[in-house]
Amino acid sequence: MKLSQFNYKLPTDLIAKYPAENRDESRLMVVDRKKGEIDHKVFKDIIKYFNDGDVMIFNNTKVFPARLYGNKEKTGAEIEVFLLRELNKEQRLWDVLVDPARKIRIGNKLYFGENDVLVAEVIDNTTSRGRTLRFLFDGTYEEFRDTLFRLGEVPLPRWVRKKVEPIDQERYQTIYAKHEGAVAAPTAGLHFSRELLKRLEIKGIKLPEITLHLGLGNFRAVDVEDLTKHKVDSEQMLISEETVNIVNTAKDNKSKICAVGTTVLRAVESSVTTQGHLKPFDGWTNKFIFPPYDFNVPDSLITNFHLPLSTLLMMVSAFAGYDLLFKAYDVAIKEKYQFGTYGDAMLII
Repeated sequence: MKLSQFNYKLPTDLIAKYPAENRDESRLMVVDRKKGEIDHKVFKDIIKYFNDGDVMIFNNTKVFPARLYGNKEKTGAEIEVFLLRELNKEQRLWDVLVDPARKIRIGNKLYFGENDVLVAEVIDNTTSRGRTLRFLFDGTYEEFRDTLFRLGEVPLPRWVRKKVEPIDQERYQTIYAKHEGAVAAPTAGLHFSRELLKRLEIKGIKLPEITLHLGLGNFRAVDVEDLTKHKVDSEQMLISEETVNIVNTAKDNKSKICAVGTTVLRAVESSVTTQGHLKPFDGWTNKFIFPPYDFNVPDSLITNFHLPLSTLLMMVSAFAGYDLLFKAYDVAIKEKYQFGTYGDAMLII
């Protein structure tokens, strides 16, 4: 398929600027692939679609405060640094994006915080916008991380809101986030409240977890019309033996398996046996899913409403079916569903 097939007109007022007042009370569109039907619910109604023995797979990654503001030596020019990933713990090396990139050269020093409490030196140009920074810090590694994250800001996508607010500290994070490493939240999981998770558990629904640390590749623009030529950034992921056993048992018992979000969808489809079962994994994935694609593990998906031309839209289209998904998006726009990170949810069954 071609990039242009994933464009549509989205009114800007339908892009959610703030989360729903209660996590589990956002709107839920239910899309039935077999019947081709669309239904309208509230998110906490999702429990009605699953039974004892069914499985929902969650991504327990945790967003860290990845956006820093500093100043360049000599000129004092303000520089925004977006932490992408830690390259070397001992040497305090980080892979970062900088803005404006044209003003930063190898050897430049950047200063962060009051009294320049943190200093970094540019030691490499990794991409046109990217750099490798070495942070110069005398204390222990724990003190360094504490300082780095204290100075950082929640990396809320710019198209949601330019200004980060106190509500984002809590709401731009799932309630089950455990393992720090993501620069973006797995948004489908933002709809789950503690009460809803407890109700799912009581009903006998299994809730295994995987870890996939989202990178900025999720939001990088696709710049080729032929999707087979697009390459996505690699992301670190872990699927444990325990999760594998729960999922494969459910699959063998013909129980439902639901991926909570596109990150879970990517992760489980990145580690599949020739028989279509899930297998343990500890490494990196750069899997790019777009139509047509035959899914091996999940038979249902919870996801948000994604922006035009995004790789997330392409992935969901592969799962729902292109025509049905765009029919659902037409309905969503007419019914004024909220789109994007803080938007409403869709259950595809």
